[in-house]
Parts: sequence; structure tokens; C-alpha cells
Amino acid sequence: MKFFTLLLFLITLSFGDSILKIATYNVENLFDLEKSEFRYEEYEPNGKSLWNQRNYKIKLNNIAKVIKDIDADIIALQEIGSLKALKDLRLEIKRQGLYYQYFNIANKKKTTTQVAILSKIPFIYSKDLSVTFSYKYRNILETKFKLNGEVFYIFNNHWKAKSGPESMRIVSAKKLRERTKEISEDKNIILLGDFNSDYEEYIKFKRKRQHNDTHGKTGINHILETLEPHNEGFYNLWYDTQEENRYSYIFKRQKEALDNILISQALLAKNKMSYIENSISNFDEPYLFKKKNINRWQMSHGRIKTHKGKGYSDHLPVVATFLIKS
Repeated sequence: MKFFTLLLFLITLSFGDSILKIATYNVENLFDLEKSEFRYEEYEPNGKSLWNQRNYKIKLNNIAKVIKDIDADIIALQEIGSLKALKDLRLEIKRQGLYYQYFNIANKKKTTTQVAILSKIPFIYSKDLSVTFSYKYRNILETKFKLNGEVFYIFNNHWKAKSGPESMRIVSAKKLRERTKEISEDKNIILLGDFNSDYEEYIKFKRKRQHNDTHGKTGINHILETLEPHNEGFYNLWYDTQEENRYSYIFKRQKEALDNILISQALLAKNKMSYIENSISNFDEPYLFKKKNINRWQMSHGRIKTHKGKGYSDHLPVVATFLIKS
């Protein structure tokens, strides 16, 4: 049904209108083979864990295949280990037949992994947004675009993992909200990435007392104001698809929506740039699954974890489509 709705929409497009596919993908620990203190032990180059040229090439090839198959105009990436890893990935995508001329990475602070962006569309600018000076918080990547005369902003996020309390994710949420208010939230703004937060985190949150150090308040739902009736703050596009399809991650056989795409009210208003209804989806090609789980990058479970040279990522990409009228 979703396919036919989108097909009908495409038929009604005016000449000169642009369809813009935007995606987000946590690629799960894409580290290069250069020595660095900012990486996990199992990714030490050419060590006992077998993170070597062979396995690095397989990982690049596999992630590049996913990105090529999505064929987004703009794709935001999380868990990129370095600028070199991003460049190597971009080169492998090009080798497979898809070229992203424009790219950037939020690497002004040396965290273990960073967020990055690949685009077919030129930037007006792309820059780090520092959350705090602490290395516990990854920088956000803020990128400004202009297409068909219409300006829009994309903020790529990777918030603190669920191993940490909600107060840490609220720190990132507050910095993000502060910045979007500076820009003015009547503009075309897209917030995406791995928020390590469900689209209804405030509900799941109540069952996880060890994370609840904020009296039930969450970054994604309360600071970014994504709760119904959705007439203020940001709209989470997961609400625009069937509930059973709202996931990008599977943990202990439970589906979760850690990766989100949120949009400002302006993109719901059917102005010159707008979100195309029913276009949000996870990218769930069969090869990205292994039985009932996501076909993540595989490692052995012995005393020393070793790379098997199989799999993709522990997350699924999430994709949405936008219209920019001529």
C-alpha cells in the first residue's frame, strides 16, 4: 500500500520538483587500521582480534553495499572511527557505482567514534556542534543545505548509550534544542541519528529504573517535545508508519527504535519543502537479517574476541523522503 501511495505521488509531481531521499545509518564501529588510543581493544590494528586488512576490506565492502542499495541523496552515519575510515568507505561506495561528492565528519573532539555525512548535494556549511567539553559526549554534526532555492538543516546525532542514565542523553537533547531555537524552529530542520532512545522512550523508561535519574523526563520526548498532539516541538516520523515496522534494532528478540528521524513543524505544513507522507521506513532487505536477528558484524565469544569477517551492522538504516517544489 505504501509503495502505491508513493507511486501515485510521484506521478503528480510538477516539472522541476525535487525528490530528496534522506537516510541515517549506524554502521557499528568502522575503524581504520591506523594506530590510535581512541578505539576499542578489539579494533587494535593487526592484533589478536584479527582486525586486519582482510576484515577491514570486508566490513567496508558490506557497509558500502547497504549504502549503495539505499541510494539516498544524503545519508547520516554514526560510529565512524576517523576521517580516514569515512574516506575509505566513500571510495568503496564509489567503486560499487555510487558517488558522494560531499562529505564531512564531526571530529573536532577525539571521541572513540564520530558522526559523519555523505551527500550528493553541496553544503552551505557543515560543522561540529559541541555538546560539552567532556569526552563522554559526542559532538553533533550540523549541516546546512540549499536546493531549489530552499534552505534546510540536518543535525546528525549519536547520544549516550543505554549503559548510561537518561540525564546524559538530556544533556545532548538540551544542546540540540538550544541550537534549533537559535536557528528558529519555523525553518526546515531535520534531526536524525542514533538517539539511543525509543520514539516513546518515556514509556519504556518507566520499566528501567537504573536509567531513570530524571523523574521520568526524557531527552527525546520532553526536551525535543515529540509527544502527542505534535503541534509543538518536533514530529517523530515513526508515527507515520505501522507500529510493527517502527524499529531499527533488536535486543534480546525485542524490537527497538533507537534510530529516529524528527522534523520541524515547517516540514509538516506542505510548504515549498515538505515530508512525503508514508515514506518513513527501516531498510530491511533480507540480507540484513540472520534468522530473527539483525545480521550484525560478527565476532567470536572466546576469551579473546576475534573478527569473523561476516555481517553488516547491529542497526538497520532508516529512510524518509521529502519534496522540494520548484
